[in-house]
This record gives sequence, C-alpha cells and structure tokens, in this order.
Amino acid sequence: MNIDEQLKILSQGVVDLKPGGFDTLKKLLEGAKEKNKPLRVKLGIDPTSSDLHLGHMVCINKLRQFQDFGHQAVLLIGGYTAQVGDPSGRNETRPSLSPEEVKGYALTYLEQVAKVLDMKKVEIVNNVDWFSKFSMTDMIKLAAKVTVNQMIAKDAFGKRLDAGLPLYAHEIIYPLLQGFDSVEIKADIELGGTDQLFNLMVGRDLQRSYGQKPQLAMTMPLLVGLDGVKKMSKSYQNYIGVSDSADEIFGKTMSIPDELILDYFTLAAQALPDELEQVKAKLNSGENPRNIKDELAQKLVSIYYSLEEAKAASGNFINQFKKNEIPDDIPEMHLTANVKIIDLLSESNLCASKGEAKRLIAGGGVKLAGVRIDDPNQEISLGLEAVLQVGKRKFVKLTK
Repeated sequence: MNIDEQLKILSQGVVDLKPGGFDTLKKLLEGAKEKNKPLRVKLGIDPTSSDLHLGHMVCINKLRQFQDFGHQAVLLIGGYTAQVGDPSGRNETRPSLSPEEVKGYALTYLEQVAKVLDMKKVEIVNNVDWFSKFSMTDMIKLAAKVTVNQMIAKDAFGKRLDAGLPLYAHEIIYPLLQGFDSVEIKADIELGGTDQLFNLMVGRDLQRSYGQKPQLAMTMPLLVGLDGVKKMSKSYQNYIGVSDSADEIFGKTMSIPDELILDYFTLAAQALPDELEQVKAKLNSGENPRNIKDELAQKLVSIYYSLEEAKAASGNFINQFKKNEIPDDIPEMHLTANVKIIDLLSESNLCASKGEAKRLIAGGGVKLAGVRIDDPNQEISLGLEAVLQVGKRKFVKLTK
C-alpha cells in the first residue's frame, strides 16, 4: 500500500494533527519509508477502572492502523500517572488510586486491548519505571521547563478558576508527567482523545527542551454513547464494554441512534474508506437503518469475538426482539438459599449495584418467567426453575 493510500486510512476520524496537519504526517511517513525506520507511535492509557469500552478503543484502533503499516506501537501504561489523576476535560478533581488498584486495572486493560492490537509487536512501557526514581531535584528541573501561565491556560483549569472552584497543584503537574513520557519514549507521534490535546502539546515542548524532535499530536473524537448525547462513559451508563458478551455488544449497538451509524463504523468498527463509502451510499439511498446497524453490530462482535459469534448474535437478536423468543444459549445460576431479588441482581453482577437493580425493577426491566417484578424485596425461593430477564438483553436460567 503506497503512502497516499495509508494516509487516507490514517486520516479517518482524526480531529487534530498539530503542527502542520496531514502534510506533516505525510512527510513523516515518507521519511520513515526512505530511512526504513518505523515511526514510534505512542498511546498512553491510565488504568483507572476495571474495564474498557468502545470509547477507549477509538485510539487503540488508530494505533493498530499504524501497526499494520509497519510502525512501532508504543503502549504506555500510566502506572504512576494513574495514581496522580488526569484532570483532562474535567471540571473537578479526579480521585487518586492506590498502586495495587492501578496494577490490577492494568492487567485487565492489557487483556482487553489484545483483542485489537498485535501484542507480539507492541512495545509496552510503564511510567512508574522512571517516575518512581524521580528525586525532588528531578521534579523541580522538569517543572522549570514550563511556566505556570502555560499550565493554567488549559481550558478545564480556566473554567474551574473562573467558577471559583479549587485547582490543586498536583493537577498542574499531570501534563508535565505525561509530556515527559514522550521524552522517555522518544515518540514521533502521540495519539489521544480531543481532551488530551493540551497534554500532547506539552509533550512537544518538553521534547524540544530535551533536544528531541517534537512529536506530532494526533487527536481522535470522543465517541458519543448509546444515548446519542453524552460521550460514552460507564458513569452515564451509555457504553458498550469491550468485555460485554457478544449478545450484549450486538444488542447495544442496535440501540444507537441512526445518526451515529457512520461515526461508529468510522471510529469503533475499523471500517476502511471503501466500506465507509458503501455505508454512506446505503444511508443516502433510504435503506432501512436497522439493516445497516445489523451489519455494524456484526462487525463489532467479530472484532471482539469472532465472525461465527457475530452471526449467532444477529440470529439471537432476531429471535429475541422480532419473534419475542429467549436465546437458546443462556447462562445458568444455581440458587443455594432463598434470596431477595434486589440482592440476587447485585450479588450476581447482573446489576452493578442495588441502586441500579432498584431502578431497573421500578422501570419494569426485571421479569421472572415472563412476569414483571415490581417489588425489589420479592423473595426468590430455593428450588425455583425459571428464566430471569434483566433489562432487554440479559437472560439467566435459575436452577435447583
């Protein structure tokens, strides 16, 4: 594939390319080819929770494209910066995490990104390796590379100051730490969401200060969630999780607003330019969006599972929602004692919490043997054999 063809794919969905835009990227690609020296493409992820969702995977997908074109993917685990807390795009302080929490989250992150990246060819680094050795003198020298004026120019910081909200000193340090990661890695390109642009540009400044060629900053959009309004987030309950089941990924995808179809093909489903043109043509021709979403949902399931499971999920969806049937293959749960339905839902992880379980029950989202449950304290008797439905897509067979 020639450089122009690569550029066409790499430019899909990109919001910012600083400095110089796609001309700079083209020169970098041409220079790498001429010197037979792969570009070092950095993506930093702070392990701040147990699971990733498709919003997180937007930049991972872009990193895979660079990887496919022979460049060196450098995945930076923010083992140190996750403990500080990234304030990017936030108008409040992000809580800090313990080293143990970060280490556990990092392991699950790597398992999940392996569904997209070729991990045999990924360079994995952890910034705890260098920041744990930083002395106070090292930190002061690093801080001397930028001005306070630069730091408080960050949009999220400015909004908090204008609103009279607290801005803590450690939050100003965070962009410095992320920027220094680029110095350690000697990154040619750094990927991030649009909320990361400031931090990426700090990385350029620091690389220049340390005598390195500044990286190209490439940002991707924040994927809009299932509600069609807010960015995808577990906090908003509008997400598709990487670790969701094939049926859940399929069903959730079918629920997205029609206007998000093209964005999801572009950012989440790794569609190539020709595929995107075909999707645009179908949308413009008036084809039923449900059919196009079925294609999208199958493509997503095939990325995180397999083509066979994607086809099965499509069939299950048709059975469940068009024919009002329960899927053939559903998990079983063995009861060992009488239990209240609200406790069963939360303790079995069918709901994230008792609060979520209570809301689902109040909204008519929980059925036992096809009958709606209205009382969160309703007791499920030991020995009952029936199908428990939670929400639209979760089914569990209760057994003796």
